[in-house]
Amino acid sequence: MSDSSARLAQLRFLERVQVRDLQRTRDWIAAEEQHLAAEAHRRPPPPPPDWLIEHGIGTGRPAVRVHVGGCWDTRTRCKAATADAARRALAEGVEACTHCRPDTALGVLD
Repeated sequence: MSDSSARLAQLRFLERVQVRDLQRTRDWIAAEEQHLAAEAHRRPPPPPPDWLIEHGIGTGRPAVRVHVGGCWDTRTRCKAATADAARRALAEGVEACTHCRPDTALGVLD
């Protein structure tokens, strides 16, 4: 094999390596584009309601506590409420959460 043909073989080898590397880079770009597209379609979670009324267990499920919407001490039995509904529940004797103090936030104190 002459020096020219050996050099040509080396250049062809280099070309194959670079083509493979280029394809790998293109695959990374495609994966990143898919990731960004998926992120763009995800909706942020809705903001918490301003007020929550926690209901008890069982038939009729009476209201047991009133919470500020972002309270950390809520249970799965909470439903969103308006400020008027939360005030009414507090006025009817439903307990105010001792952590988030909705009675203070609503201006309803005993």
